[in-house]
Amino acid sequence: MSENHLTNRRSALSVGAGAGLALGLRPRRPNADEGDLESLGLTGPTYDLTTAAGNVDAYAKITSNLDMSSTHFGWIDGYVMGVAPGGPLRNICGFRGFGCNRLLPLEGEHGYRRVLREIVFYTDLETGEILTEMDNPYTGERVKVAPVANDPFNRIIREQELSRPSFGGLNVNEERKPKPFILNWNAFGDRLMMERHIHLYYPNALNPEVWVRESSGPMNRVTETYIYHMSLSDVQNPELTTVEHTGVWGRLTPWLPWLLMGQAPGHCLYNCMFASMHSLEEAPDLRIVDYVSRKYPKYLDAPTEWLEPSLSSLEWYAREQEPALPGGV
Repeated sequence: MSENHLTNRRSALSVGAGAGLALGLRPRRPNADEGDLESLGLTGPTYDLTTAAGNVDAYAKITSNLDMSSTHFGWIDGYVMGVAPGGPLRNICGFRGFGCNRLLPLEGEHGYRRVLREIVFYTDLETGEILTEMDNPYTGERVKVAPVANDPFNRIIREQELSRPSFGGLNVNEERKPKPFILNWNAFGDRLMMERHIHLYYPNALNPEVWVRESSGPMNRVTETYIYHMSLSDVQNPELTTVEHTGVWGRLTPWLPWLLMGQAPGHCLYNCMFASMHSLEEAPDLRIVDYVSRKYPKYLDAPTEWLEPSLSSLEWYAREQEPALPGGV
């Protein structure tokens, strides 16, 4: 990539990247040598992580930015694997991209509206290049690859346990007794870990009678898991509006529709690293950012309002693609 091209791209990114450099991102971390950590713990002094109120603010601070004028950026990088009978798991492709979100007020109660756009590409296992077509390693068929481009994917963060996403009304939440929103935290000195997961089983937007080659069947079984790693002193630092973190994300999902596996036994498993970023300039693969700036420029910044519907990549596929004919690409 030429220097002139990088300069032009950075100019195009100035709005999104500049938002991540707002005040409050990098104040001095408390120094353990000075004894500052002695008063830190899961119960304070800023957030009590054993309470719903403390979890609301800490979770919003970690996954977004309490400064609502700022954009929060996150990077993801990993693998998509196939799980099929009669053999070991198989790496299908890479998975690499980013998301941009911001917080909006939540009226009438303690909490936030988090609005997000995310764009992630399936990549070549050897070169990391974005795939637009590939050979399905199970069938040998040439298939057209569809990236993940979710706009929006929203979340309400409140003192009740996070509700299951509705996916445009397909996933109707069952009646459940309200539970306080308290996550699974573990502290090891100044190291802090947090885990959450979600298990879903809901009607498939890809009707198998219409999407014969794409649909895994009438129902989707999807699980997502998250493990966050960060500094306890960062979380409890009242001067910080967001927290640098890294983590691991996993997803169990039906065969990706563009693999054209239909209702063949098996499924896909994602295993990815993720990390917060202060701006898109910090992305470890600028090829992805450059491609988005040229092809999908709205994904360089977060939404500024709450919009519906909030869908996953499976529902967007049903809305934006056409059923495949025999023979693949």
